[in-house]
Amino acid sequence: MGPVRKVRPGLTAEGAGLAGDRIVAAGSIARILVGATARALRGTDCADLGHAGPVSRFAGTPEPVRRAVAARAVGRVALTAGQAAAVDAERVARWFTDQYPPRRYPGVLVGSPHGAAAHLAVALGMPWLPAGFEIIAHWPQGAVDRPRAALDHGAGLAGRLLAGNPDLHLRQVHCPASRGVLAGTTVVLAARWRRLPAAYRRFLAERLAPGASVLVLRDGRTWPVLDAADGHSFQLGCPASGLEPVDFHPDSHALRQVLRSAGGNGAHWEPPEISAPPAPAEHGVEAGFELDVRDFACRQAHRVRRLLFPAPEVLSAAVADLYRHWLRAADKTGDRLVVECGRLLDPWQVLRAGMVPYWCENATRRSVEQVEWWLAGSEPFSSVDVLPEPPGVRSPALAGLPQWLAVAGFGRRRRALDRTSARGYPVTSVPTRRATEVLRAQPCDLPAPPPLEMADALARLSETGSRDGLLVG
Repeated sequence: MGPVRKVRPGLTAEGAGLAGDRIVAAGSIARILVGATARALRGTDCADLGHAGPVSRFAGTPEPVRRAVAARAVGRVALTAGQAAAVDAERVARWFTDQYPPRRYPGVLVGSPHGAAAHLAVALGMPWLPAGFEIIAHWPQGAVDRPRAALDHGAGLAGRLLAGNPDLHLRQVHCPASRGVLAGTTVVLAARWRRLPAAYRRFLAERLAPGASVLVLRDGRTWPVLDAADGHSFQLGCPASGLEPVDFHPDSHALRQVLRSAGGNGAHWEPPEISAPPAPAEHGVEAGFELDVRDFACRQAHRVRRLLFPAPEVLSAAVADLYRHWLRAADKTGDRLVVECGRLLDPWQVLRAGMVPYWCENATRRSVEQVEWWLAGSEPFSSVDVLPEPPGVRSPALAGLPQWLAVAGFGRRRRALDRTSARGYPVTSVPTRRATEVLRAQPCDLPAPPPLEMADALARLSETGSRDGLLVG
């Protein structure tokens, strides 16, 4: 008789011992940002970082083939119902904190995922920790154009998951515009902590220097949401899609385009009725989490500050301006810009090369227009390198390559659009390490400036970002 395998009450043997890195969705932005920030604080780049590529490039194939490809692609990364029931959010929190080098830090950033937050954390010499994480679960017999069915399936998964994790809120996001065919084979649950997890408490108590700073970052965007059950809410579409909530109405021409490219049919689109006022979107921070951060940090004699941004581009522009000022204060030029996109970023290589980073959340026209406006109002850069992340889907909201080329065109001497990222755009997939490969070719500009002080950084961010709605408190 073999050894007896102990299983936590309520868990199945199938999912017992599910590690944190298996729980967090491969390629999710929070996962990438923790990995990139931790590597930068160790003095290494993101050469070993990749992410699971989308399968939406098979949009021209017949439906059975498309579904088979999607099923194989998600089979290794999506959780089964049994595994979802076995999720332990505390293991995820430990996995996040354990990635950082074991030393005392002058502070920590926690909250909404944002590429500029990773760059800010590195400039401050501090870790970044997310206020939640993304889970992807199998949806057998799913359909991209059946949001009601997605809600029903997600409710069952959420019930199982919440039974063992009452401190989570699960926001289900059904968005064919940002996920393509995968929205019909998997369910996405954005898990947000309602309270500070124990691993984060230990980190604040044991890994921060006396009198350290704790900065809470909050994404202020909202979206119509259906409260499906206690701890489970449903969101049709998302801000990152580049579309508006009205674009997910059955009569929307944009929706019909999106569904056709993902193998769906607009005639089948019957969304659940959502009558409640808009709530914080999937990357928001739970109010209870922030209150718990403030309470616990204050008891540890740490100072808590807050950074609220109404849209991603506001924080991106403010951090880019901060980097330029920081580099010039250290007698560097601050004259070379890299425009990163999505998962294509590398904070350590940016620091090594003495570059100014501007992060686009995604490849939508709206995101690219915002960097164009910022560049138009900024002092010119001698060089502009652009790393457009192909989203792996087709959507009327996406920027075309000419628009990305226009961004590169702001460089006075060097104007570079990464050809590997552009090849097959928008339906191919490029790993995070592609940003590392591009940035490694940039000339070195070490040593890096001395780390920023939190008070100085926040004062500068407030000065440059307040006119665009950035709130520092």
